[in-house]
Amino acid sequence: MSSNKLLTEAEILKMGDKDYMNEAQLAFFKHRLEQLRDDILKNADQTTEHLRETVIVPDPADRATIEEEHALELRTRDRERKLLKKVEQSLARIESGDYGWCEETGEPIGVPRLLARPTATLSLEAQQRRELRQKLFGD
Repeated sequence: MSSNKLLTEAEILKMGDKDYMNEAQLAFFKHRLEQLRDDILKNADQTTEHLRETVIVPDPADRATIEEEHALELRTRDRERKLLKKVEQSLARIESGDYGWCEETGEPIGVPRLLARPTATLSLEAQQRRELRQKLFGD
């Protein structure tokens, strides 16, 4: 297999357990995470430019609508800022060889879960246990 050709999701899902987090899978997830990072950074730049545009609106209702849109945009960017941190941590985990393995149990997180949530650091079972503990004990 050429190192330049990335696998597709279907090809990754067909792979057996012995291929888990091999070089091809890591390259796929690294590319996906880098794309996500680039999209987040592009959105942040667009928001900055959009918020810099000064629009003078005499109507108070229109002004309130614009302010609400700006507030929503800022909340969205804040969520993306937090996601960006997780993306950077995931890329670091790829470099260190820890990507795809549960931080809590050391078990594989699983390709389907990583396809759905490439920044996952816990297996589905470990995540469910953590959420149950938080629900029970309010951690």
